[in-house]
Amino acid sequence: MATLALTGTVVSLQQTLVLPLLPDLPGLLNTTADNASWLVTATLLFGAVSIPTVTRLADMFGKKRMMMVALAIMVLGSVLGAVSTDLILIIIARAMQGVGLSLIPVGIAILRDELPRDRMPLGVALMSASLAIGSGAGLPLSGLIAAHLDWHAIFWVTGVVGVVVLTAVWRVIRESPVKTGGSFDYRGAVIGSVALTAVMLALSKGAHWGWTSGTTLTIIGVGTALLIAWVPLELRVRNPLVNVRIAARPAIVLANAASLLLGFAMFANMLVTTQLLQLPVSSGYGLGYDIVNTGLWMAPIALVFGAMAPVSAKIIRRYGPVATLLAGTLLMAGSYVARVYLSDNLWQIVVGSVLVAAGTSMTYAALPTLIMRAVPLTESASANGLNTLLRYIGTALSSAVMAAVATMSTIRVADEVFPSFQAFTVLFWVSAGACFATAIIALAMTKLREIPDESTEELDKSAHSHEAVAGGKVLNQSERPIGHAVVTVFTPSADHVDWSQVDSAGHFSVAVPGPGRYLLVTAADGWTPDSRLVDIDTGGRIDAIVLKERLMMAGTVVDASGPVHGVNVVLTRQSGEAVGTTKTGAIGDYQLPLPQNGRYIITAFTNSSSTARAITILGSARNFDIELPEPSAQISATPHADAVSAR
Repeated sequence: MATLALTGTVVSLQQTLVLPLLPDLPGLLNTTADNASWLVTATLLFGAVSIPTVTRLADMFGKKRMMMVALAIMVLGSVLGAVSTDLILIIIARAMQGVGLSLIPVGIAILRDELPRDRMPLGVALMSASLAIGSGAGLPLSGLIAAHLDWHAIFWVTGVVGVVVLTAVWRVIRESPVKTGGSFDYRGAVIGSVALTAVMLALSKGAHWGWTSGTTLTIIGVGTALLIAWVPLELRVRNPLVNVRIAARPAIVLANAASLLLGFAMFANMLVTTQLLQLPVSSGYGLGYDIVNTGLWMAPIALVFGAMAPVSAKIIRRYGPVATLLAGTLLMAGSYVARVYLSDNLWQIVVGSVLVAAGTSMTYAALPTLIMRAVPLTESASANGLNTLLRYIGTALSSAVMAAVATMSTIRVADEVFPSFQAFTVLFWVSAGACFATAIIALAMTKLREIPDESTEELDKSAHSHEAVAGGKVLNQSERPIGHAVVTVFTPSADHVDWSQVDSAGHFSVAVPGPGRYLLVTAADGWTPDSRLVDIDTGGRIDAIVLKERLMMAGTVVDASGPVHGVNVVLTRQSGEAVGTTKTGAIGDYQLPLPQNGRYIITAFTNSSSTARAITILGSARNFDIELPEPSAQISATPHADAVSAR
């Protein structure tokens, strides 16, 4: 836990050290302020692009291996920046440092592989706290470097710390045995990276270029179009860069939405607090502190993150991650509302920022726990990577909103223009709204069955060390893949081991403690479930699981004179898509394959009459008898909810 937390510290340190020096870098590098801002933009862009790529490679080929690769690239970037004076080379160095952002989700995935269930909340909380600790140390350290050393020292510091962390990871962390292997999704990585770059670039530079400028709108349009094309592509790939099927599960969608909103709210706290401490006293609300003193008064944010880590872990163990997320978001929301009215002096600013940080610490500990409880072991790194990526998109969005609001509401002091306090007030209210929206999401999560509500002690009874990955396919009798099936693995004593969603080719992978006998339960909408005891050998290969029997929906179409032969029966979704059609037999009977769960319209019609009725499919075969009305009579249809077909 200490080693992995140290990786989070060095990641946030290399992000933060350069920020206070930005006003001086145009003069130091003999360039414009806009060009110098690319030192921050490059880190954000390449960090965002690296997260899905590195995390997917970590799931496939080894988490320790990819962590060391990312650390090595980050160290090389630090060395390049330390020995360079050319702007382009330093921007490249900062881009290489951005790859370090992928260390956080990979580290959290390693915690899941290595720690007992009862210690995982503490590990995740410490990992999240390390980000704030690095930021808290980076601000005053950057001020000291600016005052006493050459500015290249910021790269030497991150380079030296990076080498220490790389050595620690090599010596302390063992390689996880949970590796899926396979071929990497290069096409998805390229398209996804270009799309992400476009979105992040628009968020980072939109305020400077103008939000309605042709450049900004074109980049947003290209990014959006590529993302729209990328999703169906990922659904057809065996080892997608992002498992869209897993990401589309309600629990993951809600957790990722919460991460986006909380990333916005967290960064707003950092932005506004720094501004209030640094803006001149003549503005009427600023305190006029220099870089060093600003960093020292920002340090309590880092301290409270560290102090809250064991508290957050205890709350998660006692009440669960959803309750922790809800409590943290409400604390953040209330603190932001209070800051609208209580930001007049130093103690109010510091206390307000610390309370927001305390709530953020709770939410940042809860979110990875929610993700890991809702995804298979073989998807830990990539699922956490997507969650982390959305958090960074939220921070970029927060910065963009701050820039837009600051431009709209300004004050002039002497010959300088500053954001007005009303601009900060707007950001406080927007952040409070984001937190309240996250609280609503947390309440919605309490209704989801995908998130276990058992106590940690009960969950620990089924906790296993996972030493191997086994895989197979789910097919129908025609040897075609059933792409929406789910395979769940248990030990013979009924302890839960892992689960997997089948991909478009029918493949699945599950992590198991080792060779032995396991129970596999396979389910798919519209099919009879399958359960079987299988012996998994050291090769991890599981014979194909064949679902042999389709569940059917059936019934009889009658009119006033009895069953009707040759009637057309049509099943459509409520959104309008046709699902299936058939005709009634000699005794008015019909059959249709049972569709996936949902709400549908079943219609029976002849040349002279028709009838339709809304029905709901909930996974079991059902009879829906239909009565045709007399021509021009009122439509009527009655589903026999209690009649369950043996078919």
